[in-house]
Amino acid sequence: MGRSKNLEQSILSVRDFGPIAQATVELRPFTVFVGPSNTGKSYLAILLYALHQFFGAGGVGKRSGPPSPLSYLSPVDQDQPIERLETARTWLQQALDFRGGQNGVDVTLPEEVAAVVRPILGNVGGLAPWLHTEVTRCFGVAGSQSLIRHSGGKPARVTLRTRFGGDSTDGPCVSYDFIIGRSQQRLTASMPADLPLRIRGVDPRHIRRHASLTLLGPFRRQLREIPKEIADLVFPYIVGTVHRPAHYLPADRAGVMHAHRVVVSSLIGRASRAGLGVESPLPALSGVLADFLERLIDLGEVRPRDGATAQLAERLEADILGGAVRSRRSAVGYPSFLYQPANWKTNLALMNTSSMVSELAPVVLYLRHVVRPGDVLIIEEPESHLHPAMQVAFTRLLAAVVRSGVRVVVTTHSEWVLETLANLVRLSSVDKSGRTKVSPGDVALTPDQVGTWLFEPKKRPKGSVVKEIPLDVAGGTFPAGFDEVTEALYNNWAEIANLIAERGE
Repeated sequence: MGRSKNLEQSILSVRDFGPIAQATVELRPFTVFVGPSNTGKSYLAILLYALHQFFGAGGVGKRSGPPSPLSYLSPVDQDQPIERLETARTWLQQALDFRGGQNGVDVTLPEEVAAVVRPILGNVGGLAPWLHTEVTRCFGVAGSQSLIRHSGGKPARVTLRTRFGGDSTDGPCVSYDFIIGRSQQRLTASMPADLPLRIRGVDPRHIRRHASLTLLGPFRRQLREIPKEIADLVFPYIVGTVHRPAHYLPADRAGVMHAHRVVVSSLIGRASRAGLGVESPLPALSGVLADFLERLIDLGEVRPRDGATAQLAERLEADILGGAVRSRRSAVGYPSFLYQPANWKTNLALMNTSSMVSELAPVVLYLRHVVRPGDVLIIEEPESHLHPAMQVAFTRLLAAVVRSGVRVVVTTHSEWVLETLANLVRLSSVDKSGRTKVSPGDVALTPDQVGTWLFEPKKRPKGSVVKEIPLDVAGGTFPAGFDEVTEALYNNWAEIANLIAERGE
């Protein structure tokens, strides 16, 4: 597989985190985690979601108000010459006239302004408790103990890097390093002193809002806040794809869809008894499951979106589910989810449908109501409850989701998913006119769009090591060890056949 040809590469590295001894993963438009059970695939997927929640516009800011983690930092202006602050103020005034294209504003900061902003972007030490809180919330754990692989005192380490310069492996790099110890956490940032800073892909209305709110303040506040306001606009570029909104569809979606009303009703009842001194046997939910349930509750108030993702939701219903998935809000405001088979006039409750319908219903609802181009959709075990033919069809649809601009991350145990992806990557080598001879040939992914990462258990060091699987052109798949299982089964069959032949049976 070739390296990503995007202008920025987002790379996530972990060491001694959960069951993972070591992993370095480049996050591509379609990222796949594959390997045996209990090797850390879900651990890394949940960690990635937590990083999106924290570094993204929908994380800490969504719960507390500020637009990004930088809002928790104090401005760093004590060492800034007044002339530089004045220059930044003048530049920000010009931002009121910025116009964006289809992908938003793309502008490089003048060096005299970038020099004022860099200290803000690197001053992240005070954010360590906030990041730790978000990570433990998403995993549903009380502290760091279960996040660290070693039983001794060695901490876990999480590093998020954004590398600039396309194919270059030695281009400038910004990194955020998070150390998770048993008693304390530490967050540091590193970036080249001469790294050009950009505002990229930002809605010009957002820039003008930052500029106008700051410039309307008292003069002293203007100068104090301006570097921080500009840093907030640069921040998405610095942290790369992890700044994008992320949505997590956990494993056993069928069970959650069947039982979500009971779970939420129990939680509401538990909350209403607070202060009565009655201990509840209900365990705390992990953050990924709690967010999923919260999103289901909100779906009844969200109007369906237009556009490519909504069309893909309809395609999923027509080609795979054979019917329509709908949400209906009750008189008390709680949504119920229904399925209407094609050519039927009546609806079925999801609990009365096949597990395949319940498993894919959240995907339909998210594509129709929630997910936008540029977002990240994380799906655990997309093959669950699907016949191999449906796994192939669903993988092709996820490839179409990627082509629409949504980034997809999946954890899987399915050889059908990997072989389908291999075909889609191989198909990209055929020109568009030639693809019409392949059925279906409506979607293809280039090699730099797909990254498949194998989680291999090791005895020394005990834990899994993650490595990228290259496409095996001759074998037509991303080799993840499934062929070894097939070969072992065949050999076992041959042994049984030989025994039967020897006995003349």
